[in-house]
Amino acid sequence: MKYIIYFIAVCGILGCVVLGYFLNVVENKDIDYKEFDLDLTTQFYDRNGTLLANVFNENRAYARFEEIPPRLIEALIAIEDTSFFEHEGINIDAIFRAIIKDIQKGRLAEGASTLTQQLVKNHYLTSEKSIKRKINEAIISYEIEKNLTKEQILERYLNFIFLGHGYYGIKTAAAGYFHKELNELSLKEMAMLVGLPKAPSTYDPTKRIDLSLSRANAVLKRMYDLGWISEAEYKQNVALKPIVYDESLTQNKAPYVIDEAIRQLQAMGIEDIKTGGYRVELSVDLNTQKIAEEAIKFGYDELIKRDKDIDLNQINGAMIVTEPSSGDILALVGGVDYYKSNFNRATMSNRQVGSSFKPFVYLTALNLGYSPASEIADIARVFETRDAQGKKMIWKPKNYGKDFNGLITLKEALTKSRNLATINLLLDTSLSFVHQTITKFGFTNVPQDLSIGLGSFGVSPYNYAELYSIISNYGTKQPIRLITKVTDKFGNEIELKTKEAEEFVKPEQAYLMIDMMKNVVAAGTGGAARIAGLEVAGKTGTSNKSIDAWFVGFTPSIQVITWYGNDNNKPMKYYEGGARTAAPVFRYFMQKYLAENPNIKRTFDIPKGVYKRVIDGKTWYYTDKSPLPKASRNDILKQQEEDGLMF
Repeated sequence: MKYIIYFIAVCGILGCVVLGYFLNVVENKDIDYKEFDLDLTTQFYDRNGTLLANVFNENRAYARFEEIPPRLIEALIAIEDTSFFEHEGINIDAIFRAIIKDIQKGRLAEGASTLTQQLVKNHYLTSEKSIKRKINEAIISYEIEKNLTKEQILERYLNFIFLGHGYYGIKTAAAGYFHKELNELSLKEMAMLVGLPKAPSTYDPTKRIDLSLSRANAVLKRMYDLGWISEAEYKQNVALKPIVYDESLTQNKAPYVIDEAIRQLQAMGIEDIKTGGYRVELSVDLNTQKIAEEAIKFGYDELIKRDKDIDLNQINGAMIVTEPSSGDILALVGGVDYYKSNFNRATMSNRQVGSSFKPFVYLTALNLGYSPASEIADIARVFETRDAQGKKMIWKPKNYGKDFNGLITLKEALTKSRNLATINLLLDTSLSFVHQTITKFGFTNVPQDLSIGLGSFGVSPYNYAELYSIISNYGTKQPIRLITKVTDKFGNEIELKTKEAEEFVKPEQAYLMIDMMKNVVAAGTGGAARIAGLEVAGKTGTSNKSIDAWFVGFTPSIQVITWYGNDNNKPMKYYEGGARTAAPVFRYFMQKYLAENPNIKRTFDIPKGVYKRVIDGKTWYYTDKSPLPKASRNDILKQQEEDGLMF
């Protein structure tokens, strides 16, 4: 009697489906069966192709049918829908078998949904339990089978399904659970994956490995019973226990970098970053990024050692590492600990640059015809100025040691970071001219007063890195870049708008500045940045009251900008500054970087048109535009000829 009742019920359901189809009572009129949009994960890679981060709503990487191993499809069909290639969306035989088993068990023991129906139920319809939804499911399944090939249906199913642990789609699950591409999976691993759709949380191998393996063995047994694998294959794979990885979904190895990359993508007009399935290639090098993060933490720890009263909630640091010749950002660190503060101090914080700005004043002078050996007055000056309200004020700038050296050379003034000499040079070259020049360089919000010589204005480390390439890249400002390539989910490359490099200073004039900055490290305030066997040029910077500590250093191949300070702009201890706080961090970074990259270029190239002369045991470089003082052109040419020292 029960068999008759169920037979009548099945006939009734099929009758409703047919009637619904012809009367068009279902809500499937507007479905475009050719379209199949899924939320796809955007992935970020470093310059070496190493995955840096996944950004997503649903963590899903799409796999074309051609990528999916035939054995994986066999395993899926064996356990979920053995007659998949024979039915037209609804498997009548399976429905009858399920009914019979339900009668035998006295309960709902077996489902009868095909893979097509599972796809329809989860993607096109709601989970509502009703006759109308079942009719919809059946009719849409039939329509899909008419409009799509079996291969297309399998591709959609295997990319849509949720496979536990936040993984959507077979490609994402293979990479997440096993760190493998689909074509690298073993049969046991495939069985574990196709066993997940029945109950993803229950069979999640990171949580219940025994249940996952048991389910996989059931898949293998089914394949063996069907004759799709041999007894030897079955026994071999049943005994296997694959390595399963339990990792963060985002895989974010450089969060400050990824935040900035996302901001730049949004500025390009790409808003669907979490769903669009982009491949974003970045200029950063993960190993260099790790070294930079370690270096910033080193400097932070040293600050804490020196000041037991330091405010741990405020003190922080930042670093940006670039290739001046290409503009590529190799590392970007926006703070000591992203998970305590995701504010990116490398890109979002404008801090007073202090004396680290002085090289731009000296570079302007060199471009006007001064030479490193030209003399300037290192003497006290008193200036009458006005505050923001127009009230008269007296400004008495001082050197760090409150002493005076009288007449000194430009090279010595920069080496010892003499404030008074710099201000006098600024007056000699014309404040308005220097202001105009550095504005052309790209500096913004620069006050039109003498304090600019002491770096009284704010710049972010990110912008500073590009501006400093005017010196480190031999006179040409090279736009820095983080994003090198963006590909959409179809494999189409998106055009990136780039700025052109711009020459502001001739290479030979820029080299004079590089040599002066080498002396800052070799014999001046940047001594803590010295590294044996490597030429380093650099400049320390400390803003008023030790609020900011900078070191800008570069070698023949890379440039490193380091900053420390309190987020609330309160002063650090009076003894903190560029020389003590930031320069040692540069050295720490470079020593680690050299260990990883021992073959980098170690000496600066000397451009054509740069000459040198040894006077009283000191080596001086000069050019036609910046001759040595009190020397006629004939004297210079004669000396060059005698010494054979033209470059």
